[in-house]
Amino acid sequence: MDFLCILTNLKKMNKIYYLASCDTCRKIIKSLPKNNLVFHDIKQDPITETELEEMYKLSGSYEALFSKKAQLYKSMGLKDKSLTEADFKKYILEHYTFLSRPVFIIDGKIYIGNSQKNVAEVINALS
Repeated sequence: MDFLCILTNLKKMNKIYYLASCDTCRKIIKSLPKNNLVFHDIKQDPITETELEEMYKLSGSYEALFSKKAQLYKSMGLKDKSLTEADFKKYILEHYTFLSRPVFIIDGKIYIGNSQKNVAEVINALS
């Protein structure tokens, strides 16, 4: 296999960005059918700007990837500020807690967050 072929296969890899210490993430992972997901713990291995760019291209927005449930969001007073797309990107790259999780990338489609609807779509995509 040449380098370009390997790179193409990497791009096609199905992946989950999650937090290993998150009970909700663990519960969702247990509910998944047998799969070939590549697991990426965002606390142990922070997401790169390149990975975030890939998520952005699939979701169309950094805000869609941003967790407004994060305790830091409230404690830093961010909920009282008018944040731009650049701000959302900066905060996600600065601290893992700002990424809405889990984030699945399956067959070139992105699934963000832990809503029942989203988890059902992920299970369906993996089945």
